[in-house]
Amino acid sequence: MKIPPPVASPAPMPARIVAVDVYRGFVMLLMMAEVLRLSNVAEALPGNDFWAFLGWNQSHVPWTGCSLHDMIQPSFSFLVGVALPFSIAGRMAKGATFGALLKHTLVRSLILILLGIFLRSINRSQTNFTFEDTLTMIGLGYPFLFLIGYSRQRTQVIALVLLLVGYWLAFALYPLPPAGFDTTTVGVPAGWEHNMNGFAAHWNKNTNLAAAFDRWFLHLFPREKPFLYNRGGYTTLSFIPTLGTMVLGLFAGHSLKSGSAPRERIRFFLLTGAALVAVAALLHFTGICPIVKRIWTPSWTLFSGGLCFFFLAFFYWLTDVAGHKKIMLPLMVIGMNSIAAYVIADAGIAAFISSSLSTHLGENFGQVFGNAYAPLVRGIPVLALEWLVLYWMYRKKIFIKI
Repeated sequence: MKIPPPVASPAPMPARIVAVDVYRGFVMLLMMAEVLRLSNVAEALPGNDFWAFLGWNQSHVPWTGCSLHDMIQPSFSFLVGVALPFSIAGRMAKGATFGALLKHTLVRSLILILLGIFLRSINRSQTNFTFEDTLTMIGLGYPFLFLIGYSRQRTQVIALVLLLVGYWLAFALYPLPPAGFDTTTVGVPAGWEHNMNGFAAHWNKNTNLAAAFDRWFLHLFPREKPFLYNRGGYTTLSFIPTLGTMVLGLFAGHSLKSGSAPRERIRFFLLTGAALVAVAALLHFTGICPIVKRIWTPSWTLFSGGLCFFFLAFFYWLTDVAGHKKIMLPLMVIGMNSIAAYVIADAGIAAFISSSLSTHLGENFGQVFGNAYAPLVRGIPVLALEWLVLYWMYRKKIFIKI
């Protein structure tokens, strides 16, 4: 399976790949659709398999495994890697030097980190210095992705392997907590059903290497109170294997930018995706490295990366091969303004819209189909209005780029 040449190659620029915008739009729609609160509907309708399925896929799994909602962050990161060859080639075509590209990369990285911190600090009494959200993860890894993109094909593969194996080894060598350790001191209930035993325990919630790092690192910044643990188990060091996800996207971007036939591209995506999922499953079920999104284990990098290849293959076939671009316009509108969509979904704008709707339609407008469906009824107009804002920006050609 041959990976296309590196980003600095003089391959001619192809037409815009619609699938990238559509896939990105799909991912951001999943994030924006949190306002529908499907898990609340499922809880109000116990025993209903349909709503239970939808609610589960709009929630993050407690620790190991994967739901559709868990694919938002890896997909967004993967697509950063996919877009990089096109971004660099476009700037080089305009005469940009390596120094200028590196400067732009560092500035973009800093903006992403600061934007992530800003969004996490909304409604806080002081700045919330946290580095485990999507934007800061990408920002921390982006300069390294840029440099890897300029290396040779073989070097890119070696860098990915060393990155994932090294991260796995660091966790494996970190000592397990002593017998009788009180896990409640790190926010994990005693006897938590999702804790793993044996060698896999090196990747348990808040008793792993990355959690210990944060108990030191996050105290280097001003805090409202001492940092003891992250309630969800998320960690700063996850940016390292997230970089691996972006490198996988880089390989996909090389393929899209190459002159290979569409059939060959789809074949590459499907075979690569299948191989990655198979290796990840082997590592997980043998206990060598469990699939955990919250701490972005190397097996999660492989597993989610494989699924990203499948998603990209589907959207590429649907839009750029089969030509069904018009029906994908709703997703394209979101995908071409993904930063704006991210801010809309994460900056409390949904709450403002919902409050405004209550002002004009009354507090009980969501009760039209009963209490169980109230979260969904209230969320649908919020999601629609958010999309209309993005559609207006699309029509006016207002695109927020970093």
